[in-house]
Amino acid sequence: MTGQSPKRVVNYFVIAFIALYVSAATASESTGVTETLLDNGMKILIKPDHRAPVVVAQVWYRIGSSYEPEGITGVSHVLEHMMFKGTKRYGKGEFSRIIAENGGRENAFTGRDYTAYFQTLEKSRLAISMELESDRMRGMLLDENEFAKELQVVIEERRMRTEDKAESKVYEKFNEAAFPGHPYGRPVIGWMRDLKKLKVADLQKWYQRYYSPANAILVVVGDVKPDEVIAMAKKYFGPIKGPKVETPQQFKVAKQIATKRISVKAPANLPYVILGFHVPAVADRPKHEWEPYALELLSAILDGGNAARFADQLIRGQQVATTVSASYDPFARLAGYFLIDGNPARRTDIVQLEKAILEQLKQLKEKPVSNKELQRVKAQVIAADVYERDSVFYQGMKLGLLETTLNDWHLVESHVKRLRAVTAEQIMSVAKKYFIPENMTVAVLDPQPIPTDKPARKSVSEEQQNAN
Repeated sequence: MTGQSPKRVVNYFVIAFIALYVSAATASESTGVTETLLDNGMKILIKPDHRAPVVVAQVWYRIGSSYEPEGITGVSHVLEHMMFKGTKRYGKGEFSRIIAENGGRENAFTGRDYTAYFQTLEKSRLAISMELESDRMRGMLLDENEFAKELQVVIEERRMRTEDKAESKVYEKFNEAAFPGHPYGRPVIGWMRDLKKLKVADLQKWYQRYYSPANAILVVVGDVKPDEVIAMAKKYFGPIKGPKVETPQQFKVAKQIATKRISVKAPANLPYVILGFHVPAVADRPKHEWEPYALELLSAILDGGNAARFADQLIRGQQVATTVSASYDPFARLAGYFLIDGNPARRTDIVQLEKAILEQLKQLKEKPVSNKELQRVKAQVIAADVYERDSVFYQGMKLGLLETTLNDWHLVESHVKRLRAVTAEQIMSVAKKYFIPENMTVAVLDPQPIPTDKPARKSVSEEQQNAN
């Protein structure tokens, strides 16, 4: 499953519902999560939600593209594909067939810092999910012929989603420039040069090394009883033996001392620009622990719906952009980054759009946001956080993500509280501190004529962050 876009997708709600969701957040801050650790080192997180007879089971592995050395980039994602190709016990396609026969849905995704597999089923079918996942944790058959075919699938996926899409190509070059010598400078799907040289032996070593219960988290959310889930997990996962996994190397981002600029020529209909700034994430343990949460709200101030500044001032007001968005992930494992990207309006150019974006950042540095704007944005962000809890899948996603990347699912409990505590002065402080020229990387798409003998594909920005 691929979900690769630097453009932020935000849930918005009408004002009439905001008070309801904010009050719901208070009541929900006690997560009701049961945590246990099996003797083999596998962590289990269980969150009962009895609103429907449904259960989501997710197995997360602490392995993704940021763990990969040069030469075998993309190995985590290719291995994810191969995890559906059969085990000693279940043949090719049997996993998906059994889940479907039991009325379930299943898939997987790979990111920079994790690989995860999930099933959504009627609650009485949970044991089927556990049996199948436990079987492929150590029992995968990595067949040479299946590998050769699946590798070509991934190569074509990369060709379609990056090589043939101008904005994706720009984003890949942007990451390489912003994170020199750092794992986040490499694409999740891998460099084409590495994919073409990848061997099944590379996958076998990767699988044996990282697909171990000591490197896995089982997350179960839904209409379940924790003691029954624990007993089930002990039955299916408890007997599995696997190696302890070494603590991964912690990479530091080289300090940037001047603006970096790159230009990419590629066939496209529209110009495109990315501006990025190195900022702290929660994992960086910044001196001021409120900074990541101030940056999260700052992102929503710029790009939080029709009332946000980018939409109001750059698209409708000045009409210098057709699209412009901001994104920031406070929970990245190795490095935080604040990203802005967009397309200029047809009677505007990239230079004018960049100038308009920087002017918006300047306003944040020079004048605190009003209390009215801050409260509106807080309500939106908190409401979106609470709204996600209506989905058992996204409840599991947040627990798994935080435990996998930061070893701390408890951040689910404190997230809303920390967002509420952010002040206008703190937002202005992070804007002044990080939105400076020497901390900025700019990547521009210089559109070239599209060959008339080749049909144009729709231009979409796609980050190599999650893949399958």
